[in-house]
Amino acid sequence: MSLLPVEQALQRLLALAQASPIREQEIVTLAAADGRVLATDLVAGLDLPPWPNSAMDGYALRLADWRGEPLPVTQRILAGQAPEPLQLGTCARIFTGAPMPAGADTVEMQENVELLEEGRVQFQEPLEAGQNVRPQGQETRVGEVVLGAGTRLGPVELGLAASLGCAVLAVRRRPRVAVLSTGDELIEPGRPLGPGQIYNSNRSLLCVWLQRLGCDVRDAGILPDDAQRTRDALAALSDADLILSTGGVSVGEADYLGQVLREDGELALWKLAIKPGKPLTCGHFRGVPVLGLPGNPASTLVTFALLARPYLLRRLGVPRVEPLAFEVPAGFAWPRPGKRREYLRARLENGRAVLHPNQSSGVLRSAAWADGLVEVLEERTYAEGEALRFIPMSELLG
Repeated sequence: MSLLPVEQALQRLLALAQASPIREQEIVTLAAADGRVLATDLVAGLDLPPWPNSAMDGYALRLADWRGEPLPVTQRILAGQAPEPLQLGTCARIFTGAPMPAGADTVEMQENVELLEEGRVQFQEPLEAGQNVRPQGQETRVGEVVLGAGTRLGPVELGLAASLGCAVLAVRRRPRVAVLSTGDELIEPGRPLGPGQIYNSNRSLLCVWLQRLGCDVRDAGILPDDAQRTRDALAALSDADLILSTGGVSVGEADYLGQVLREDGELALWKLAIKPGKPLTCGHFRGVPVLGLPGNPASTLVTFALLARPYLLRRLGVPRVEPLAFEVPAGFAWPRPGKRREYLRARLENGRAVLHPNQSSGVLRSAAWADGLVEVLEERTYAEGEALRFIPMSELLG
């Protein structure tokens, strides 16, 4: 079987995600909406700002009535106050965010105004109509879609919703993800290691990451290397939206997850042209999607970041699911072209991507050291200083 290119694998996964969207929704308060996905368009119920207001501390006037003479100050307007209409031939002392008085159309900042006797002021600079005034509806108008369905909600989006007076929002329900670890060699932290055993790092990595993505995470434990017990474990997770496993998806004699999916389920894709992470497996077991990630920690990290994360977000209706990336100069040479797309743990130093010295798929420390992943295309060499794509960890982990 030929290896599936990364782009094709991602498109297949996204197509599978779109075929089984999570449509159910719930109403949550703004305080509980961080990281959730908006289920319906957020439509403005008022203009923002609701009335013209001053962008500066200064003096408000009607520019057409001013001929350069000093103007008397007839009122003082603070934010939160309702002003009186501006008297002809006068100005108003006004503060940032305060409503403009009817009849005024211009604000001059206080630094450009000279205070005279008898409560008058002299404007010292040329003025333009509308300067330093925020017009009504500058940000949004009643009926305008401010945030579209499928928007992931964060501090900025929730602040915007609050500015429109929203106390609650309709969001997609949390995806139910069962995390299953495989391998007789795994043991949970806190217990003494036996001969040939290692601590299960992937469980902590994935459970926390899934919670950040707004998932309802079910820890399905460690699955021993046994085909029938693998079938039984998958069957017991029939209420999950996704079974996410690590390990057991290669072609070794003890890799039973891939075997069970091939024999008793449906296999959608298997074996990618990616490094690390080649033996990723995706399919269904009795109608439940199963995504089998490789067991090596760096392989788990890379495949979850680039494939599982977009899949889950698309099931929630998020339109843009791929992480933002940008080009940086390579701080290394890559003289030997490979047959698979490689994602290397790297950090930026003096504007260049520098590689961690250990790129083994079994090493997680390199990812803790890194700022992001650099993408090395298949069948390509790179000279030092040549541009390549850099994906920040901050884009992947959120």
